[in-house]
Amino acid sequence: MKHMSLQEIAAACGGIYHGDPAAAVREVSSVVIDSRKVEKDSLFIAIKGARVDGHTFIPQVMEKGALCAVSEQDLGDAGYPYIRVSSCEQALKDIAEHYRRSLDIKVVGISGSVGKTSTKEMIASVLSQKYSVLKTEGNFNNEIGLPLTVFNIREEHEIAVLEMGISNFGEMTRLAKIARPDICVFTNIGVAHIESLGSRDGILKAKTEMIDYMDPEGTIIVNGDDDKLRGFTPQNGLTPVCFGLDRSCPFHAEQVTNRGLKGTDVHIVTPVSSFDTHISIPGRHMVYNALAAVAVGYALGLTDEEIAQGIASNVPIAGRNNLIEGKCYTVIDDCYNANPASMKSSLDVLAYADTRTAAVLGDMFELGADEKKMHYNVGVHAAEKGIDVLICIGDLSSEIARGARETANSTEAENEAQTSSMEIHHYKTKAEFFENADSVLREGDTILVKASHGMEFPEIVERLSKKE
Repeated sequence: MKHMSLQEIAAACGGIYHGDPAAAVREVSSVVIDSRKVEKDSLFIAIKGARVDGHTFIPQVMEKGALCAVSEQDLGDAGYPYIRVSSCEQALKDIAEHYRRSLDIKVVGISGSVGKTSTKEMIASVLSQKYSVLKTEGNFNNEIGLPLTVFNIREEHEIAVLEMGISNFGEMTRLAKIARPDICVFTNIGVAHIESLGSRDGILKAKTEMIDYMDPEGTIIVNGDDDKLRGFTPQNGLTPVCFGLDRSCPFHAEQVTNRGLKGTDVHIVTPVSSFDTHISIPGRHMVYNALAAVAVGYALGLTDEEIAQGIASNVPIAGRNNLIEGKCYTVIDDCYNANPASMKSSLDVLAYADTRTAAVLGDMFELGADEKKMHYNVGVHAAEKGIDVLICIGDLSSEIARGARETANSTEAENEAQTSSMEIHHYKTKAEFFENADSVLREGDTILVKASHGMEFPEIVERLSKKE
């Protein structure tokens, strides 16, 4: 990271420096909250977690070579420098905000109900054709993860692509205050976190708090096919730029050709040009991700050739529509997280397969009072897409099974000559599923695995992909 002295850090977070005055001018090499990631001259911030209190590791990290610790506790005559603060979590954010403001770098902030991570990956792939890009890794998109991502910005980086995830009002304001985006991208307004945000209008309000701390001369990019974003008028006077499949959007797609699990060919239209490209990750939703990346690339001066190459170069990451071709099964690993819209999109992708199809679906969380209905509707969608085998795991997922079963039965009743061949299974736990997996799955199946993160479905992906 760029140079930042201990006295500068103490001032940034309103802390009190304790230790040798001569050491206060020394500069830290990195900022960490994980004692295992400490290196020479690191600043260690002692965050209190649900299970572990970072303060217990302060002596250990100082022995490992950390330059200074940030602590809520009075460490007395510790024999090493430390900065006393009232809240280590707030100090983390304050220091990150100070560090961001010292950087001469463009920041792209990404938010939305669905597709933040895949859009972030697509945008980073495009921008990397011209710039040195830092992007959010893993799930480092919240009030702890975003500051840590900002601290990873180095002098060689020209652009940072930052995913910004929230679940309540005020969180985006705090994230934006750190990120200070030049470009704000909004993928869509769905129902994720509706339990705490109340309605889609509430979700729109919470997501667009990002604009409060953006560059006043920056760019707002929105999904013009989303009913809540299409007519969105920000209070800062900027006119949003729209992308979408609707031809009224300045950035839109034509001649969309589905290549099944091999992706999509698409003709992209911009306000001044058009070009062809290939999206390697399957799914109609990936066309939207590509269009968002086109709009960002256009705003940052990339050529059509650079943008097309960036789109074609984008590859899936673990847990995000990642196609794994195992010896026994082909697994679509999309188990990082889930909500109703992303569930249905993933089922659409699975339906492209030219083999027998199986969906292993788990509970979706934070959906509020209508959670059972939303799970039920996912089951309806699975049946309508003609998925061959539906495997539901978890309490709420019994509603997915019910929705699929009732839809399949009603379809059969409407046409007496038609017999529904859809197999539907429900298991309360992963362990119960593993006991029955060999009897319900067949060699050669293409299997989608998807659930909310808390269901811990990567274990299922690993087992299925390694099946001999």
